[in-house]
Amino acid sequence: MRHQKAKAWEKKLKSVFDEIDAELEKQYSNRFNLHPSRSSEGTTSNPEMDGLFNVGASYSAGFGSKFGPGYVVEVRLSTLQRVPLELTSEMNEKVKALLSEKLPLAFPGKTLHIDNERHHLRIHGDLSLD
Repeated sequence: MRHQKAKAWEKKLKSVFDEIDAELEKQYSNRFNLHPSRSSEGTTSNPEMDGLFNVGASYSAGFGSKFGPGYVVEVRLSTLQRVPLELTSEMNEKVKALLSEKLPLAFPGKTLHIDNERHHLRIHGDLSLD
């Protein structure tokens, strides 16, 4: 069973990712064909389940990370086409910039950082539930 404050924190975080998903759809969706088994953008009740992008994060205790505990951000594209590495890097930088803009609005008073770690982004810092 999860604590109510943890659920509320992650609900706010999901709303940030849903906003970022929508912005990525606007900017990049015309560059790739949607996977045949994927629903078109806006046709389900959850942006994770439709459109080209699924942006989200999973909590990590931070073992082996120089940043410690945090959320590992994942950007998935639902296409059968090859996505050039340069474009993947560009999209990750876009996500990093959007997170830097949106996290302070969603979590006022929290000092959260977004850093590159290996092949992903990590959100870390003040993850307290207060």
